[in-house]
Amino acid sequence: MRTVLITGASRGIGAACAKAFAAKGDRVILNYKTSRQKAETLAEELNGIALCADISDSKQVKTMFQEINTRYGGVDILVNNAGIAHFSMFDAMTDEDWNNVLSTNLTGAFYCIREALPFMIHQKKGAIINISSIWGICGASCEVAYSAAKAGLIGMTKALAKEVGPSGISVNCVAPGVIDTDMNRTLSEETMQALEEETPLGRMGTAEEIANTVVYLAEDCHFMTGQILSPNGGLVI
Repeated sequence: MRTVLITGASRGIGAACAKAFAAKGDRVILNYKTSRQKAETLAEELNGIALCADISDSKQVKTMFQEINTRYGGVDILVNNAGIAHFSMFDAMTDEDWNNVLSTNLTGAFYCIREALPFMIHQKKGAIINISSIWGICGASCEVAYSAAKAGLIGMTKALAKEVGPSGISVNCVAPGVIDTDMNRTLSEETMQALEEETPLGRMGTAEEIANTVVYLAEDCHFMTGQILSPNGGLVI
């Protein structure tokens, strides 16, 4: 049985990933920061466990992995999904705004990968999937910090894949388009309608469609690493 850690797994894409891996018979660990009840309820449904940790805090990440390593030895599959959004004009962004987005969306993934790698290297196998965004590919107006962090994940994916490939570890990235999640529901109805109209398939994607892509990378693509898959309905081609 594989052990899968999914960060930010209490809702949206993270929760969908947890369900998809559990359906494959994997042991799922749901990381959360504040949504304890949602995470614990879902973990109970999936016969997994929920662990609280702010991934932007390296000490909390280390503590979380210590518990995982004690219970299961380590993590076979790591899905770096946790992320936050920030909408503002660039010149209105504060130091705190910038640092909060980068520390969660990019640095948090670094902390988790750093803790997960020793076990994977020892086992000579493992899969790391980073959840980026189309905005990490092409950028989004009024989302500069978010776009920068998601672009950073893409760069980290490519570089790390070269570094750990000789140890049998794959590192890939999923860069979703506009997905029907709580994060995007904060956008105005007018904005969402415009994005749907710009998408050749004419709709938003679902969290389940992204989760299927993540499972595909972790399970069926043993010769794929350093790649960026972007399920986006044709919004970016």
